[in-house]
Amino acid sequence: MFTNDELRKYARTLWWGLSTARTKPYAPGDFILLRFDAEALPLAEAVFDMLVDKGLNPIPRQNLTPGMELSFYGKGGEAQLKAVPAGDREFVGGLSGLISLIAPASLTHLQQVDPRRIGTAAVARKFMRDIMDQREQTGEFGWTLCLYPTAAMAEAAGLSMDDFKAQVARACFLDHEDPPAKWAEIFDEAEKVKAWLNALDVEHLRIESEHTDLIVVPGEQRRWLGVSGHNIPSFEIFLSPDWRGTEGVYYADQPSFRSGNFVEGVRLTFEKGVAVKTEARTGGDFVAKQLTLDEGASRLGEFSLTDRRFSKISAFMANTLFDENFGGEQGNCHVAVGASYSDTFAGDQSTLDAAKKEALGFNDSALHWDLVNTERKTVTATLRGGEELVIYRDGQFRND
Repeated sequence: MFTNDELRKYARTLWWGLSTARTKPYAPGDFILLRFDAEALPLAEAVFDMLVDKGLNPIPRQNLTPGMELSFYGKGGEAQLKAVPAGDREFVGGLSGLISLIAPASLTHLQQVDPRRIGTAAVARKFMRDIMDQREQTGEFGWTLCLYPTAAMAEAAGLSMDDFKAQVARACFLDHEDPPAKWAEIFDEAEKVKAWLNALDVEHLRIESEHTDLIVVPGEQRRWLGVSGHNIPSFEIFLSPDWRGTEGVYYADQPSFRSGNFVEGVRLTFEKGVAVKTEARTGGDFVAKQLTLDEGASRLGEFSLTDRRFSKISAFMANTLFDENFGGEQGNCHVAVGASYSDTFAGDQSTLDAAKKEALGFNDSALHWDLVNTERKTVTATLRGGEELVIYRDGQFRND
């Protein structure tokens, strides 16, 4: 799939992402969890070798295969779905970083499994994500992830393997001599956009496209983030809004594969911050069940915009990591129902406890599901005082 040189470039790019995503530098002896799907083994070996060279302690863990997932979620009893091995809490609490290599061998193998069973397992393990979030807030933990091409994804995207791989290589700048240097350039450009957005005193945003008319309230003490190293690739600029202010209709024209299910044409209607109506051309029952996973699953956890000038992704990739960063002719916006991102809090991260999150309207959920709109759109900010300012139109930010 990739040459040895490309694998080494990909590994170096992931190191750029991992080290950029953590506010404190890594030190020899730190433990880095290397989580990977079976088909990503060549890249896992390259990343493992790189981490060893840096004096770090890589801990390789292969994800469940599709057959294992079908057995676990399809046949496991409730006690099995909720069971967490002894020591997992301590294990996660001792990690300094996480690199995830996504390479699914199947995208629809769980479509006959009740989504609530998948949700039960996710809720039981949410505490591990909470530990990582808390450690990230103190600068003790960082994470990044990427995609490794598979036949299943290429087929779902309607692309040949060569074309699919080419999209990955261009998006991650593996066709450049020094991909981390190129990422540093994108990082600098994104910093300018974020500085402009964060200087605006926004009361609310209105997102308008052919099928979307949505109000999003950024909320108090928020900051826009993006190109932080967490995802490779990542071109989005995002924040976690005050979920209580969400009103209107959001439409995702991009299909989505999630938990072994395919959905298309998702339409959500929000009233007083809650998705009170869910519709979809395909997979409507799955969507409805996902949004009842827990109390926060029907609320907004993220709002994001991608500038087409940054992103080289020009095709549907059947994977959220790439699809939420789609550039194309009109860029994209996406929302995520479910969990918010604590690091979009603009104040002292160490003071952001559960009570403060609730008071500020940060959403909490075991779900985080990105739904993408690639339609031509205009995003207008209403500033405190009543002035209106178009911040995004025709696929790009208007800060110039």
